[in-house]
Amino acid sequence: MQFLAHLPLGPTVISVFFCQNDPGMCDDWDATSGANRAFAFSGELSPATVPTEGETLLGAVTTLRPHPADSPASTPVVGRLGGEPDWIQGDETPACPDCATRMTFTAELEEGSDFTTSANFGGGGRGYVFHCRPCNEAAFLWQR
Repeated sequence: MQFLAHLPLGPTVISVFFCQNDPGMCDDWDATSGANRAFAFSGELSPATVPTEGETLLGAVTTLRPHPADSPASTPVVGRLGGEPDWIQGDETPACPDCATRMTFTAELEEGSDFTTSANFGGGGRGYVFHCRPCNEAAFLWQR
């Protein structure tokens, strides 16, 4: 799975991953298919050590703007934190896998402007991240 986003939300961090193995062949638009995954971490976290051997790449760095936007970003903005989802096809808010409660919208992700580093949301699509705070569960899906 490809790492897509790291979202620090106070005491919680949500990491978002999605399938890029033969794009279009896995159901990575579905929050429950297993072709994408969002993990919520809480507690003391520390960055991973950069490997001493091999090649480490960081193809692009982008930011999300808070909702409502409070200041311009110095790097390209490819989404937003908070607010309400701007659905392309209609509301697909997932239910928490633990408590079955409707999850809270957390972030909206756009594909990006550089095709070599952008997420593949089917061409013009948008990704949606959700979180259930009581259960510390997260989910991700996208629409086009």
